[in-house]
Amino acid sequence: MGRILAIDYGSKRTGLAVTDPLRIIATALETVRSFELIDFLKRYTTTETVDVFVVGMPKTLENTDTNNTHLVKGFIKQLKKAFPDTPVHEHDERFTSRMALQTMIAMGSKKSERRDKGNIDKVSATIILQSFIESQR
Repeated sequence: MGRILAIDYGSKRTGLAVTDPLRIIATALETVRSFELIDFLKRYTTTETVDVFVVGMPKTLENTDTNNTHLVKGFIKQLKKAFPDTPVHEHDERFTSRMALQTMIAMGSKKSERRDKGNIDKVSATIILQSFIESQR
């Protein structure tokens, strides 16, 4: 069984998280500059089997599109073109950045680590992935 890879896409950088091969545990993987993301994923999938991509979809509290929704939808088109045989699922990402910050505080992360938005992006991707795993059970 292959891994599930979650993507918290942003205009500048993107947080990534991945499951173990048994799809039990979600772990932060990397933060990548968004313009390098497709190339990173191509390299990653040469060494690891990824069966599913999960992309965090930004929505407002009223479940309408945000300013970033069109960027994410554009990225999903690129992802599907680059990986036509791998399913892509959209998953609600509301509150993940806030939850990521609270999680980092609870874990005892230093202020300097919490200020690094790349760390927040990775933890956000992990939260998206864990939520997706739980929704599939």
